[in-house]
Amino acid sequence: MKRYAIVAPSSMGVRITPFERQPVETSSMFRMQATSAETNVLSISAGLGLPVKVLTAFVAGSPVARFIKGDLRRRGIEFEGKEVPQGGPWGYRHQFNIADSGYGLRAPRVANDRAGEVGRTLKASDFDRKRIFGEEGAEYLHLSGLVCALSPETGECCLALARAAKEYGTKVSFDLNYRASFWKGRERELSALFGEIASLADVLVGNEEDFQLCLGARGPEAGGKDLGGKIESFKEMAEGVGRSYPNVSVFATTLRQVVSANEHLWGAVVRSRGEWMVIEPRPIPVYDRIGGGDAFVGGLLYGSVRGWETRKCAEFGWACGAYVATLADDFGLLPDEESIWDVWKGNARVRR
Repeated sequence: MKRYAIVAPSSMGVRITPFERQPVETSSMFRMQATSAETNVLSISAGLGLPVKVLTAFVAGSPVARFIKGDLRRRGIEFEGKEVPQGGPWGYRHQFNIADSGYGLRAPRVANDRAGEVGRTLKASDFDRKRIFGEEGAEYLHLSGLVCALSPETGECCLALARAAKEYGTKVSFDLNYRASFWKGRERELSALFGEIASLADVLVGNEEDFQLCLGARGPEAGGKDLGGKIESFKEMAEGVGRSYPNVSVFATTLRQVVSANEHLWGAVVRSRGEWMVIEPRPIPVYDRIGGGDAFVGGLLYGSVRGWETRKCAEFGWACGAYVATLADDFGLLPDEESIWDVWKGNARVRR
């Protein structure tokens, strides 16, 4: 019996959001929340009662680190990580993400302040991989390209975790998450790294741009509003990537067209063992878009751990993403599975 449903390395930070969906530059009141893409994924399983763990690093003695730890406990996410001395006022700290939610035709805007980010210090030697995967055990290791590309050390850490996971029978989920600013000047290094991790992955998630820029796949220009065309282009691209990475059993992507900051068309495409599942895009209301894609991955993995067939996993992932889009948080502490299936069915009737 494996102790954890999902384990994920992450660089924890905080997000600061203005009240009432106002722009950052004109606001005087802000809400702070602990955040990372990887813990957004973990939160889906944690909220529904499955044991999960984040592997990270903290700034020793930092009140922000204590805030983050308290929030992880509230969400039911176990954590493991070194306490790194701050090293003075210009030393290490947790990243700050400053973001508003947009409104109507005013788009959301995000600014990242990652100078001195403690998560960039993550090393393979920080974690006892034999204990984590061989003795405690995990159904999935979830990796994000955001963490893989933070620094050479974090890249080596993610690759070592993936190798250990495969050695001990843990499945690997890899969300490519390309970021141009992380890759600048490191294209050759990161292409090799991402290719090696993808060769170990069982689940591979990304959009058209991710597959092209991270793995060198051939495909059409990313973006645009032709979601029907994106479905077919993603299928073609995933088929090609599948030939290069035959270990991958599941390819997945979300489909998003922005009507306004308050309304999106939301869909998904999943390929499992040669069979395609398409969730046609449909309108969803949006309070805050950040975290919806992570929730999709979280729902997909939750269903897989539960042993559901792939179509049910994909539908649950879609509904988790739609649910989180209605929240001020960028993660979902789901009350129960039924609430998510109500989202899938379009049933917003009051529950008493």
